[in-house]
Amino acid sequence: MESALPPIPAKRYFTIGEVGDLCGVKPHVLRYWEQEFTQLRPMKRRGNRRYYQHHEVLMIRRIRDLLYDQGFTISGARNKMQELLQNERDKRRNGELMLEGVEVIEVDEGYLDDFIEDSLPDGPARTDQQFDRVRRELFEIRELLIS
Repeated sequence: MESALPPIPAKRYFTIGEVGDLCGVKPHVLRYWEQEFTQLRPMKRRGNRRYYQHHEVLMIRRIRDLLYDQGFTISGARNKMQELLQNERDKRRNGELMLEGVEVIEVDEGYLDDFIEDSLPDGPARTDQQFDRVRRELFEIRELLIS
């Protein structure tokens, strides 16, 4: 059911109302989940206003999925969240990259050699050309990652 949820905008902080809309739960449910799931700790500002970050919105969506879609109890979801977070910590500790949904792009070694040779400076004009080429390639990479 998570696919029915709206995409998360590229913002740094979200209010409790915004998170409720993004995750399909009411604000009072989010406040309750903060008590039940210790990993969920939004920043609080003046007047105890909560501000959630992107990773917390993802965590709330995961909690919602466990409770509403998979039928876990609060206790079972809490245990599952601890297990998932521990697995992520272990992967990070072992140096595994967590790039879910990103394809591995095979690059010919000859291309890399050409790229390195072309990167050697031969004056200001060549540097501008290199900058433009690298910039275009970075935009292409960004488009691949977004789609």
